[in-house]
Amino acid sequence: MKRYVLAGSALALLASAAFAATGIVISQKGKVFQPGEVEIQSGGVLRIANDDGVLHHVYIESREFNFDSGEQPPGRTVEIKFDRPGTFVAKCAIHPKMHLTVKVM
Repeated sequence: MKRYVLAGSALALLASAAFAATGIVISQKGKVFQPGEVEIQSGGVLRIANDDGVLHHVYIESREFNFDSGEQPPGRTVEIKFDRPGTFVAKCAIHPKMHLTVKVM
């Protein structure tokens, strides 16, 4: 009986770790964020993948939260953890028309 409980606990732990590692994925393609708006729970992770053939640079500047990815070459994914509720706008420092609205609950 103990073996089944341990196996079930291990599977549940692996499943929750996989979900936490995945988070929400945003694609940068065609010099736009896809999707352009997302909701995420406080403490959640947003993964932004450069699926474009050009360099990007994701940043967020607000009184409550700041983030700067630095240069993000094609194929690279950056992760942003949001620890507080609010609405934040992620932008690309290289392509000023790129905007992503992140609503953190």
